[in-house]
Amino acid sequence: MKYRIEISSVAEAEADGAFLRLSKVTSPAKASQWYSGLLQAIESLSQMPKRCPLAREDEYFSREIRQLLYGRGRNSYRILFTVLEGQNTSTARILHIRHASQQTIGEDSEKPDAT
Repeated sequence: MKYRIEISSVAEAEADGAFLRLSKVTSPAKASQWYSGLLQAIESLSQMPKRCPLAREDEYFSREIRQLLYGRGRNSYRILFTVLEGQNTSTARILHIRHASQQTIGEDSEKPDAT
């Protein structure tokens, strides 16, 4: 079964922001290559998106949240998505594209003291 890919406006903005940051620290050509690879990684979700593990955000949401890792080292990003199963079409909806070092969505920004 082939899944339709939908990218939320938030995820698009996050991808564009990552591209702009990357183009400032590397060359525009390398940033374009990164962006092209990101789109290919997202497109790969049209086949067996449930091959990807649950994201750490999964516990904070009622719908299952999965992740696909893209990039290496300091340029590692998490593509967060959910799978919507329908009778006629099934969709992999991209929710966020976040740097691997960013805080987990849904997690409190301040942890309580252990005292």
